[in-house]
Amino acid sequence: MRTRRLGQTDLELTVIGLGTWAIGGPWQFGWGPQDDTDSIRTIRAAVDAGINWLDTAPIYGCGHSEEIVGRAIKQMRQKPLIATKCSLLWNDKREKINCLDSDSIIRECDDSLRRLGVEVIDLHQMHWPQPDEQLEEGWEAMAKLVEQGKVRHIGACNFAVDHLRRAAKIYPPAALQPPYSMLRRDIEKKLIPYCAENKIGLVAYSPMQKGLLTGKFTPEHVKTLAADDHRLQDPNFAGEKFRRNLDIVEALKPIARRNGRTVAQLAIAWVLRKEEVTAAIVGAREPKQIEETVRAGDWILDKDVIEEIETILKM
Repeated sequence: MRTRRLGQTDLELTVIGLGTWAIGGPWQFGWGPQDDTDSIRTIRAAVDAGINWLDTAPIYGCGHSEEIVGRAIKQMRQKPLIATKCSLLWNDKREKINCLDSDSIIRECDDSLRRLGVEVIDLHQMHWPQPDEQLEEGWEAMAKLVEQGKVRHIGACNFAVDHLRRAAKIYPPAALQPPYSMLRRDIEKKLIPYCAENKIGLVAYSPMQKGLLTGKFTPEHVKTLAADDHRLQDPNFAGEKFRRNLDIVEALKPIARRNGRTVAQLAIAWVLRKEEVTAAIVGAREPKQIEETVRAGDWILDKDVIEEIETILKM
């Protein structure tokens, strides 16, 4: 699979990384029940397919995703690069709590290292810049972790340009992780140009828009989601917005078929069409899912295909 350098770091990432949000299992923003055996098999399948990095976070399943990643990579001879996060804690109801206290950031990192079973985190990311007034305190703590050798590089998730500027005054962000897909393109206006200008690596999450851009969703399929699947609370999966999203997917299907590909592969390749995007984070819950989507890593879209998609997205 192709690789791209992450910003100004020494990290060469495959253009697809495995996202482990769903395999964390139940929590406030979970995806319903998940079998740990399937999760471990999925992680190993991703690495076997050529993916060289995994993205996780302590909040995914309240520590469980990191534990599963740690179990999966323990026996691997060639371990993948690990990106994880900080700044989200949880209460006894498994609800998220935003926290940027310096001591908490340091403690979160130590807990992540323990759960993952690694000596250093390749990319440590601030999950959300909240509370806003503590952004600088939290970022200073993350920079301290680099100095201590616990973290190789620090990055940000869900930051606006102003957040990145504030962080850069303390320590340069190596990477930004924003949502980006055919159905969510707001980063194209300011964030992508800013990251390119400042040589900040950009790893896009949710390129398939939580499964909507796989071609597998129907109104009937939504009814089969687990009661605690957070997508049931997502406006993209209900009402007129959901119907419009399905219309877009139906229009994309002929393009995918014409190229001998799936809609999911098309959605990922579309995100990767921009050279400013280092990589796309692709979630999976079982091996067959990542074995399908990983094939998008070497698909470079033709100009006419990109223009055809643009016409569809303006419907």
